[in-house]
Amino acid sequence: MKAFMHETMSSAVASPVRALTVVQLIPALHSGGAERSALEIARALVQAGHRSVVISAGGRLTERLVAEGSEHIALDIGSKSLSTLGRVGALRRALKALHPDIVHARSRMPAWMARLAMRGLSRKPHFVTTVHGLNSPGRYSAVLLRGERVIAVSQSVRAYVLSHYPRLEPWRVRVIPRGIDPEAFPYGHRPDDAWQKAFFAQYPQLAGAPLLTLPARSTRLKGHHDAIELVADLQHRGVGTRLLLLGVLEPGREAYAEELRELIRARGLQSQVVLSPPRDDVRDIYAVSALVLQLSNKPEAFGRTVVEALSLCRPVLGYAHGGVGELLAELYPAGRTPLGDREKLVERAAELLRVAPPIPMLQSYRLADMQQATLALYDELAALPSE
Repeated sequence: MKAFMHETMSSAVASPVRALTVVQLIPALHSGGAERSALEIARALVQAGHRSVVISAGGRLTERLVAEGSEHIALDIGSKSLSTLGRVGALRRALKALHPDIVHARSRMPAWMARLAMRGLSRKPHFVTTVHGLNSPGRYSAVLLRGERVIAVSQSVRAYVLSHYPRLEPWRVRVIPRGIDPEAFPYGHRPDDAWQKAFFAQYPQLAGAPLLTLPARSTRLKGHHDAIELVADLQHRGVGTRLLLLGVLEPGREAYAEELRELIRARGLQSQVVLSPPRDDVRDIYAVSALVLQLSNKPEAFGRTVVEALSLCRPVLGYAHGGVGELLAELYPAGRTPLGDREKLVERAAELLRVAPPIPMLQSYRLADMQQATLALYDELAALPSE
């Protein structure tokens, strides 16, 4: 999603035993979960007195990264092309100049680049990787398992990599879930009257009935079709709802948006379903939603939107697989439904719209927890002898 959490410096991050230089490698800094995590860890490093450097092709988040005290080196290390390998020398020179204690790769191509670049270093930094997704098994993806420590963003990711790579030592895989800032998604938050008036003036179709919101980028795997069919099925049961497909209007994805509009027309839902681009006010949109949907057909590695919505005390309905199923099983079991079971999906939606079980205040999956655990892992490695 385009919107990012309200960033605050966590007072829980302790001062370092010694200052480290940590270099994070990521393809670019546009948007996405891996990019967001890179910024969150960079911020925690700076606050704790460490030197934070990110190497990427750049993007709209670069200005924020630098403003928060990190350094950025512009280098395309993420493009899936043989020409990218021609930049190994430039990456090696950058690492030689930085003398990092830790190199942390957050994507497959940057991990390959790091492995090649570090071969030419007299003093090799400790190597950390994060598996942010359920990547197709194979040699290309296996590079993310070559870290001295491999961070998995959920138990589902840990189980996935251990099942597909039986030679991977389980002790090297650490589960550090992504986290959200509870101050950015405060329990029981309600947007003010001015915001609500402006929002429903912009999207008048969404007024007058319970709002379902599916926040997801513009790809068929995210379950937009299932959400539209859900609204149609609820209507057939006499349950009127509205649906916002939040973030589905993206440049280059116009054909997919038109495909969704055709389905909306075929179901007669033109006055009940809205497609929107990414927005910065997702907190307020979740807060006025009767249900936040997470209907990805492909298992998600984590499912940050689940935690964001529940932190606000908003019910979530999602398929019980992958990281989303894992989160719902722990935090909101009433929101789970079997993958692809259309009848069960509409039954569960109707139940939650009628009487949603209470949602306790979030006590886990907090941003500070993720930052502390990651920095503790860096300290653990830094105390070991380097190669």
